[in-house]
Amino acid sequence: MIVPSVATLTTVNTAAAQKKPYVILISLDGFRWDYVDKYKPPHLTAFIEGGVKAQSLIPAFPSKTFPNHYSIATGMYPDNHGIIGNVFYSYEKDATYKLSDRTTVTDGSFYMGTPLWVQANNAGMVTASYFFVGTEANIQGIHPTYYYNYDKNVSSETRVDQAIDWLDLPAAERPHFISMYFSDMDNTGHRYGPNNDAELKKSLFALDIVLGDLFKRVKDTELPVQIVIVSDHGMLEVPLDKYIPRETVKNDTLYTTIDNGTIVSIHPKDDGELENIFNQLQEKANHFTVYKTKDTPHFEKAPTSKNWGPLQIIPDPGYYFSSIRSIEARKASSRKVFGHHGFDPKLKEMHGIFYAQGTAFKEGYTQPSIQNIHVYPLICKLLGMDIPKEIDGKLEVIQGVLKLQ
Repeated sequence: MIVPSVATLTTVNTAAAQKKPYVILISLDGFRWDYVDKYKPPHLTAFIEGGVKAQSLIPAFPSKTFPNHYSIATGMYPDNHGIIGNVFYSYEKDATYKLSDRTTVTDGSFYMGTPLWVQANNAGMVTASYFFVGTEANIQGIHPTYYYNYDKNVSSETRVDQAIDWLDLPAAERPHFISMYFSDMDNTGHRYGPNNDAELKKSLFALDIVLGDLFKRVKDTELPVQIVIVSDHGMLEVPLDKYIPRETVKNDTLYTTIDNGTIVSIHPKDDGELENIFNQLQEKANHFTVYKTKDTPHFEKAPTSKNWGPLQIIPDPGYYFSSIRSIEARKASSRKVFGHHGFDPKLKEMHGIFYAQGTAFKEGYTQPSIQNIHVYPLICKLLGMDIPKEIDGKLEVIQGVLKLQ
């Protein structure tokens, strides 16, 4: 892919940019589509009533954090934007990308497409981020104008304070695109599963207070701020007896195994052994199925990136690959069920949220369920930016949420 040339980092808004509205894109990681209806947090409920929502936001496969945040950021499927898993092998770089590896996470050459902050930068706008997948990397040579390296220990209140401080900057320096990230619901969903009402409600109401404070303080600025709230995926309950030890499918002599829990990618060390490996894995099949990559289910279209590897192992619905060590640690805990995602996006439990409010949006409007790739062209429209031709998202799918289309 030809990487487009990029202007230097925008640190002062152009005169044209200063006339544009402002967009805050908020990601609530792991926030399932039904949590608001189920638990009725007051501030989010009022936010939705005064704006728009989709019945659900449909993730790309695998419905994991890094691929889907970057799909929201680029309007592209993972197969096209390059971040195909929380962990994956890159043939081009002969390196394994891992969300836990700072070296790969901050390496912009892993990231294809033009994320929203780069598109806004190229349109002469100052940008900012308090955590969002990709913002720590030098994608096309730049970062957001203002950004932070991820630190899970930074409080939600601190993130909100900084967003308001950004909006309080002089017009020339004030970011027109701000992205934010909160992991509260993902953390709780993983630990307790998505059916533990007491724990989920406790986390949700604490988060709701923080968001309510953000909504009020944004309104107090009297700036034309459009707030868009999304999540990357939902959550499915996985009991202890549905974990599959990844060691049962490993064979370090014949191939490398890349495990994302709901999809295990196989990279043969000798291409001539492919059929042998395929047959061996099929014989081991127990609550999982082995596929040639082009035949693998759950994808929006047949994958084309070599980085998937030629074979994929897909667990049965509700089953999940994990290490023996991790499984034993879970058995030693008092909990018997946990939460996971990454499964088939057609499962409603995998669906996330899309809520939005601001002067550009209708009030009390519900949009049918949409794929998350369509959020990108909507934000481009809000900021008056060109929509890149190579994206997978389509403005016409989502523009019904706007007052003026």
